[in-house]
Amino acid sequence: MLVKYWMQEDVVTVDVDDSMSEATTLMKQHNPVLLPVMKNGRLAGVITDRDIKRASASDATTLSIHELSYLLTKIKCGEIMSKPAITIPADFTIEEAANTLLANQVSGAPVVNRTGEIVGIISQRELFVALISLSGLPKRGVQFAFEVEDRPGSIKEVTDIIREYGARLVSILTSYDRAPAGYRHVFVRAYAIDRSRLDQLKQLLREKATLLYAVDHLENKREEYIELNRAT
Repeated sequence: MLVKYWMQEDVVTVDVDDSMSEATTLMKQHNPVLLPVMKNGRLAGVITDRDIKRASASDATTLSIHELSYLLTKIKCGEIMSKPAITIPADFTIEEAANTLLANQVSGAPVVNRTGEIVGIISQRELFVALISLSGLPKRGVQFAFEVEDRPGSIKEVTDIIREYGARLVSILTSYDRAPAGYRHVFVRAYAIDRSRLDQLKQLLREKATLLYAVDHLENKREEYIELNRAT
């Protein structure tokens, strides 16, 4: 899942010589997570709501509305922007983008192509949307969490059983976090299950592998069998 397929493509920018007042107006009108600041057609930095608040005069409350408005027109975007700007390549995966935002403690970043041109914005919102799609949650259904041996075929053994009950698999995610050595955690979301046989299916799965929990998103039923973090 590449960033270029999930990013926000409509990008509102400001110039380094634009006033802080103009940036504030654009933030209110478009509510972007950030404003890329351009200089001679190239990215020079970014402005966020935090930058605007930080740049506001500490004694602003003592100013009249006219004095404050004048002050905001004199401060330039180039003076308050954060630089250098953290950017995300358009061909990054969403995982790489999330890791970059987390490592730099920012909520979003401009997306650039191979020539350095801005082609979009990726933020936590877009990453959340991608995560929901990747997990298959919109299909509702049931999510099963297993602890299986880390060997070829161990995942297929449980998914074959689920398919035997008429289910369609919408996502299979795995992780080694919190799993004992030699095991992995597997999260399978399935829908179109024969619900009259759901209890029978869960019993069969418990016999085949360690079933950690099952969440029925259609009926909002949650059953936890084993603590997921017991290995920590």
